[in-house]
Amino acid sequence: MKAAQDPDHAPREGAQGGEAITGLEVLVTAQEAYPALERAFLAAREEVSASFRIFDLSTRLRSKEARALGETWFDLFIHTLERGVAIRLVVSDFDPVAAPDLHRKAWRTQRQIATVRELCRADVRLSFVAALHSGRTGAVPRVLFYPLVRKKLNALAQSWRAMTLAQRTQFRAETPRLRDLCREDEKGELRFRARLVDLHPATHHQKLAVFDRSTVYIGGLDLNERRFDTKGHDRAARHTWHDIQLIATGPVAAAAQAHLDGFLSSVANAASPARPAASGFLRTLSRVCPGTVLRVAPRPILREIEAQHLRGVQGAERLIYLETQFLRHMPLARALARRARRCPGLRLIVVLPAAPEDVAFASSRGLDARFGEHLQLRCLERLKAAFGPDRVLIASPVQPHIRESGARDTLKRAPLIYVHSKVSIFDNSGAIVSSANLNGRSLRWDSEAGLHLTRADQVSELRRRVMGHWLPEDAGAEYLDQETAFDNWRQLVEFNSASPPHVRRGFLVGYESAAAREVAAPVPGMPEEMV
Repeated sequence: MKAAQDPDHAPREGAQGGEAITGLEVLVTAQEAYPALERAFLAAREEVSASFRIFDLSTRLRSKEARALGETWFDLFIHTLERGVAIRLVVSDFDPVAAPDLHRKAWRTQRQIATVRELCRADVRLSFVAALHSGRTGAVPRVLFYPLVRKKLNALAQSWRAMTLAQRTQFRAETPRLRDLCREDEKGELRFRARLVDLHPATHHQKLAVFDRSTVYIGGLDLNERRFDTKGHDRAARHTWHDIQLIATGPVAAAAQAHLDGFLSSVANAASPARPAASGFLRTLSRVCPGTVLRVAPRPILREIEAQHLRGVQGAERLIYLETQFLRHMPLARALARRARRCPGLRLIVVLPAAPEDVAFASSRGLDARFGEHLQLRCLERLKAAFGPDRVLIASPVQPHIRESGARDTLKRAPLIYVHSKVSIFDNSGAIVSSANLNGRSLRWDSEAGLHLTRADQVSELRRRVMGHWLPEDAGAEYLDQETAFDNWRQLVEFNSASPPHVRRGFLVGYESAAAREVAAPVPGMPEEMV
């Protein structure tokens, strides 16, 4: 376990980038990514293999080429299949008690796939799996978590009362894993059986597709209307969604394909994980851990994304740039702090959303939300203490107009832009783009996938597209150079934070932790990887 805890002894998992990635395209927001994914489906000749957390076939098509065929992904799937291209799609299923809405989304996709099959020729090659992670909690944690489970079940029963008959029918059809847990009594009430239920704390969180074993589409972006946003982010805060996706060619695509072919067997403890045939492909995988009543979570078997982050930190000398939905992983924060003390010339820029999605847009104050805020505050405080005020900058993007509100969906009198991207850049020597947040869940439990870039031209292009997105149009090269970027970013963020929204340049203002501090709370006994 020492290697997992000590940043200076990171497990030597994963690969070292290089010529395994021969071609690279950086896609900023779904405005760029969705049309690129559509064109990749249209260009496929033999097969498409994919795994997403969410994949909604009712999502509208955006590219000119795909819209010539129809309106939604239903039409694109049917067209692709009837051209003779095989499609294999895995979406994540979810614990029906902990995440009933996400469970419904998975089985809604199952129903959509059934419709596609009905509309296609009988001989098309279409494979679909709604995959629930095999890892389950043991008996003792199920007893300890039972009060929280009952609270969630009671909330489900309350929502059931408000449904029409048609809505109840649809709900039962789209929540098959709840059928063994509940029944409708003679009064129309939803009743849950008084017994302990299995809990599945991990999920398949990756978002990737491989086309003809030669091209991989990978990053942080799932497919549905909620995740569509433009580069201008000119919409209500609750509809913004900033993400980064890559399209890469070269031997790394074969490594991604091997992962897709075998990850379900690896998670189920039926096979060993595929070793990448090429460098540059990174994963997180965990598997079922049978035989102990005390187990809370699955056992990590690959922590390549975490390990490469720790190596990147240990080798950085000038500038680390982190853009992430969450920064809650204390081993990474400790590694950054240690490197800051050892390398006085190192500076750190972190771009975070002003608040987590459920807090910003649903005003969540549940234990999981409060615990997540607690973990992130601990990490940020560790970084501020180690780097000092002149070497760390924590910023959040907001829209360039006024919205007076005390809610968490605004920051410095402007609506937030929700950041969901997962990008880490270490000097000019390396970068990681993946589906993994910088929290224990993504780096230890969930199934995740990403790419490690080491070619200087590819790292430079990623820096230009990712960092440049937040900057004013007239920002010069000094905002991207590893020697001068930090000071220029700090001056820009300080100016924006002190100015009214219509005067600001670019999207960034200073991140504020006061609101998070008001609700943050430790949860004794809850694993940090839970959130």
